[in-house]
Amino acid sequence: MDLQLSGKTALVTGASAGIGGAIALALAGEGVRLAITARRSDKLRELADQIAAAGGAEPALIEQDMLADDAASRIAKAANAALGAVDILVNNAGGSRSFKELHVGEDAWQEAITLNFHRPRQLGDALIDAMIARKWGRIINITGKSEPEHINGAFCAKAGLHSWAKGLSRMVGKHGVTVNCIPPGRIHSEQIFRNYTPEYRQWQSEHEIPVGRYGEPQEIADLVCFLVSPRASYITGAVIPVDGGLRRYQF
Repeated sequence: MDLQLSGKTALVTGASAGIGGAIALALAGEGVRLAITARRSDKLRELADQIAAAGGAEPALIEQDMLADDAASRIAKAANAALGAVDILVNNAGGSRSFKELHVGEDAWQEAITLNFHRPRQLGDALIDAMIARKWGRIINITGKSEPEHINGAFCAKAGLHSWAKGLSRMVGKHGVTVNCIPPGRIHSEQIFRNYTPEYRQWQSEHEIPVGRYGEPQEIADLVCFLVSPRASYITGAVIPVDGGLRRYQF
């Protein structure tokens, strides 16, 4: 299937590894010109080399800590300068903030909400007017599950992101801009390897995930490529999990 993405431009956040890296590689493989951002410049350089080795256009590298107050404006400015315009925004940067204590300090909450809600929202806000003006744009938010075992600051923020994305989608759809969310299930990544033992991953695969395994970053990237393509112009305001059936609810 020709996804008709050649010549489009995209900004991918949190692109230094895992899901973000896979998304960047997949988009580059479809002919998309990229700006990629993360904190680790060495990892961004490695990804850029992979993209070039696979025949993709050299991406613009934007080293940026998302917790900096001006992170969104700096990233948007750098991406526009490098690409001319941003057709596709993939908000992938974020991270789990597991709060297992009943009471958690305000600083921890502010950090979780800033990283996982405010920065993606601010980037969308910075880029949406130009998308509307061009009558074409795509925003994809990589979010999180809605069945937390306990309080997780990131999941609370991602729930807000779902609501923001749905509302925004209703305001910009007539301008050719779509906004969708993808909550990953258990996808192999640095965070997964750091937080879960091999024994637990095997147990969960056998007992809780219907397809019987953890997913791969490429499986998120494949859906992203379709959703940002012209072929998916009638899909907006959706929350589409990629989780091997881990969720237990129907919708």
